[in-house]
Amino acid sequence: MVALAATGALILPLIGFTSPAARAAAPVLDPTLARSPELSETSRLADRRTVVTGDRAWVLGSADGRFPAAGFHTRGEMGGVWLPNLKLLDGLWFGINGDWVGQGTKTTTGWGYVRTDLPTTHGVAASRTDVVPDGVSGALMGLTLRSTRTRTISLTADAHSELISSYPWGESTPNQTTVNLPDTASVRGRNLEFRDRGTPPGAHQTKHNWAAVVGTDLQPTATALGPDHRGPQDPAVICPPSGPKAPTQTEECDDTAYGKGTGGQLTYRVKLRAGENRTVWFGVGGSTEGVGRARSELRAALRDPAGVLEDKLAVREQIDASTVVDLPGDPQLAASVRWSKQMLAASEQTVDDVQLRVVRAGKEYPAPAGTLRSMSWLGAGWPDYTWLFGTDGEYTAYAAVAAGQFDPIKAHLRALRDVSAVVNGGSGKIVHEVTPDGAVYFGANGDEGNTDESAKYPSAVNLVWHWTGDRALLRDLYPASVKAMEWVAKQDADSDGWPEGLGNVERAGMGEEKLDNAVYAIRGYADLADLAWARGDAKTRRWAVAHAKALLDRFEQAWWYGGDTRSYADSLKAVSTDEGANTKIFQRHWIGLTPTDAVLPTLPGRPSAPLASRSHGVATLKEHQGACYTAAGLGLFHTGTGATSDPTGNPGTTCDSTVSAVPSERSIFTLNSSIAAVSEGNYGRLGASQQGVYTTGNARAQLDPDLWEMPGMMPEIVPGGDFGANIDKLTTQRSMVMQAWGAYGVLWPVVHQWLGVSPDAGRGRAAVVPQVPKGQTRASGKAIRIGRGSVDVAAQHHGRVYSTTVTRHGRIALTVGAVLPTGARVRTATLDGREVRPTLHRTTRGLEATVARPAGQGTSRLVITVR
Repeated sequence: MVALAATGALILPLIGFTSPAARAAAPVLDPTLARSPELSETSRLADRRTVVTGDRAWVLGSADGRFPAAGFHTRGEMGGVWLPNLKLLDGLWFGINGDWVGQGTKTTTGWGYVRTDLPTTHGVAASRTDVVPDGVSGALMGLTLRSTRTRTISLTADAHSELISSYPWGESTPNQTTVNLPDTASVRGRNLEFRDRGTPPGAHQTKHNWAAVVGTDLQPTATALGPDHRGPQDPAVICPPSGPKAPTQTEECDDTAYGKGTGGQLTYRVKLRAGENRTVWFGVGGSTEGVGRARSELRAALRDPAGVLEDKLAVREQIDASTVVDLPGDPQLAASVRWSKQMLAASEQTVDDVQLRVVRAGKEYPAPAGTLRSMSWLGAGWPDYTWLFGTDGEYTAYAAVAAGQFDPIKAHLRALRDVSAVVNGGSGKIVHEVTPDGAVYFGANGDEGNTDESAKYPSAVNLVWHWTGDRALLRDLYPASVKAMEWVAKQDADSDGWPEGLGNVERAGMGEEKLDNAVYAIRGYADLADLAWARGDAKTRRWAVAHAKALLDRFEQAWWYGGDTRSYADSLKAVSTDEGANTKIFQRHWIGLTPTDAVLPTLPGRPSAPLASRSHGVATLKEHQGACYTAAGLGLFHTGTGATSDPTGNPGTTCDSTVSAVPSERSIFTLNSSIAAVSEGNYGRLGASQQGVYTTGNARAQLDPDLWEMPGMMPEIVPGGDFGANIDKLTTQRSMVMQAWGAYGVLWPVVHQWLGVSPDAGRGRAAVVPQVPKGQTRASGKAIRIGRGSVDVAAQHHGRVYSTTVTRHGRIALTVGAVLPTGARVRTATLDGREVRPTLHRTTRGLEATVARPAGQGTSRLVITVR
């Protein structure tokens, strides 16, 4: 049953949640198919997208079982059945006894699969289960059928191909209008085979041999080929290509003018026994290496489809078994932690033989700069940003380590290093955006950004090193970390220490030096110093410490805008401009909270702490809680409203978005809210009206039926604000239905701030200093991975008594403690029943009381009573 908390927040059971409207129809479930905890929805299914992924393929359609034209990079071609680097099909549709199966009545998200309940057709009830095997370039759709009487039915499957690469895009140079070649279709044995062979016109195009094969393990009784074959979506609505001169799209499309696919049909005789379920598995295999390889991939997918589902669930259950949290005061957030772990697992992607070419933001198409044998990464978002990003991965790293998903983020950091080394040589610059087929869209040496990605790279490496203790990783990625910060140091034309270049936000009127670049550069130097210490590189450590401390000493004066804004400047205009040296520019962008988000490791004379001073940090967090920046219950705006530093703007403090020459952007990105949530936790502000505003916003977008597009998946932008809701937009004009970076604002606050887990696994130690949010009494987590072991943590707060219980699974030194209220005085403290005297540290979180334990295993319990 769905319950409402006193605050009105929706509390969801962890297993088998179904929205109230979804309970009307009994599903057609094959009892032989494995199942996991599930989330279901029945309303507006045609307006919702679903995505199911494996590491080498994925499927995106609508929640009613159809396949509308989706996505915007190549308008309408970003949905359907894809390998990471190659689209295979626009879709796959089914019919029974001469009529197409109607639109689905319920969508259900499981761990690694999506099930669609379908309407009864000619007395046959049906459901469709989509699952994508890992390690196979293909996908599976299982059609479960049930009849009340024994009979033989005619089962038809339509498939429409679209063999098209992930790059070029619809409006790049060249674009898919010219490079997409027509597909051909044939029938071979039991299967449909689609091929796209040839060399596209234009410079540096190469010959390709792409293929997709569709079939089952049944022998068809009839086949057909033709230009259509989109099932109930024939005749297709074809929309124009995108571009400034293109007609405005006003309706949903089945395909676009970019499409040059073709179709085919397979028909079968299928016997059904009265009251029994029968599942017919359809497979799609694909390859960039010809039809023979595509046939092999199809055979691999169809070898044991039910076993594929079982294997998928077994892996996902292992993922679920790490970082198992219990948050009685916020069960919705606990559920979000659980589903965020699954979302991260769904983001893993791998391709082989990647030809890298620098395309200069879509303006050029040169010869390849080199080839990677293999590349694995965490895809940013589906369906239009499934590729490798620097910024996205560096934020998502925090969620990945907190979830215990070490290997995927290691692979992601290596991929960034490998691509950057090929296209940027020895410069040290880290690339920004790389498509799965190797187009480096942005981030090559000749591009003017993104400075922040290079600055964040050593911080991401240091983060993963601290959590995993992987010395091989440290040795492997340390040289790239050094080069990255050396490159950042050179981006300083006016020699003031603040790096120039593009950052996370690029808007009119910004100065050359961006706040986020400055923040992450300081942290990058500090993290590099820590890495250098671990590597025994004294020279680099001295260099990095000197740079970090020089900028730290000047940061507040240089960047605090102050006054009624109670905020940091978004950028500085450098000395070369007419306005003078380092004029502060204030525009209310979300990057104003990066100084409170970034925590620096220990430096000589400075303990580990957020970059922003406590006074400025708390002041700006309180300011950002207001309606100018934050939508209650939803999250942080991209750009707030009200007066800015622009002299043409109104100097008042109203939140009216029209008073400033800098327009507000009240879209609520889950990353922005993640930055705010982590920032609040860094200053001990964990209350429901503080950090809880942002953790709740991200969790609601993932789990609240009033907000979600796809149950269980966190979107790129939360419904609300200026952007509105995805389900109210055309499928070619939407933000991402699943975006990994939002997990940062859920997993990191709970694991690192509530439970206080802070590992230094490479040095054989960890600190666990929890802080239970105000108004709550306890929080706990089990199987939180640290290095090769793990810890269980239970924190309680009752009145004046604070207790922390830590169980070490694996030998490690432990600092155990609790965050006490500022001004508290310790009355008594016991560790495992023996009186101790804790060490007290005043931090931005509060008063931390800690006790050190030597390396060992087992359970330690600290109990502190305050006056």
